[in-house]
Amino acid sequence: MTTKPASTPTSGAFYVQAVLSFGLSLTAVAIGVVFLPVDGWVRAFLGIAMLYTVTSAFTLAKVIRDRQEDTYISSRVDRARLDKLLAEHDPFKLDAA
Repeated sequence: MTTKPASTPTSGAFYVQAVLSFGLSLTAVAIGVVFLPVDGWVRAFLGIAMLYTVTSAFTLAKVIRDRQEDTYISSRVDRARLDKLLAEHDPFKLDAA
């Protein structure tokens, strides 16, 4: 008797919406940085800062996902141990003295 976590698969429409939203926001910020009325070195700094923010966001998302998967795996192991102990336990068995 193992419990399976509630699985909520990502729909195709949600995936497309997420990808398009990310692409649109990244493009909008890039265009904003390119057309800023500032020197080139300021534009370069803002471009590097934008790329750093994006890569940090991906890293954070991966770390959170990995931590959730680790928690799920450890809870499955704990559940399997508990199921084994309960299956082996016989409340009517008398200990031989």
